[in-house]
Amino acid sequence: MLLGKKIASLAKPGDVVLLKGGLGSGKTTLVKGAGKELGVLDPVISPTFNILKCYFKGRLPMYHIDGYRLEGQNLDIGLEEAIYGDGIAFIEWPEYLAAILPDEYLELSFEKTGEEGRKVNFLAKGKRAEELLGGLIL
Repeated sequence: MLLGKKIASLAKPGDVVLLKGGLGSGKTTLVKGAGKELGVLDPVISPTFNILKCYFKGRLPMYHIDGYRLEGQNLDIGLEEAIYGDGIAFIEWPEYLAAILPDEYLELSFEKTGEEGRKVNFLAKGKRAEELLGGLIL
């Protein structure tokens, strides 16, 4: 949750954060932390069955996308508006949305290291993602 808060504290409109990892690895928990930092008033829940959850009440809009159920599906369902929108987009299971992902993003790969532990690997693609990552490690 703290990592999500830190990312949100640095977020600018147009930022895209890809979240990779197995079920229960901490992806949605990170987004909940980001929502708290942004001042989102609504409960932040997994968008697994909705595919997209939008939160507009906060410092900037937050879009939470889950691509898990979209493998091999037609992606022409309007997700680009959230991904290339005026807020920050958190995308779980981004490998199923590869055709519509931007060239620049911050990627976080989660790995469980025990009941409560997590290891997170970071990959920054593009100048803005590098700035965001730099803010996280300082």
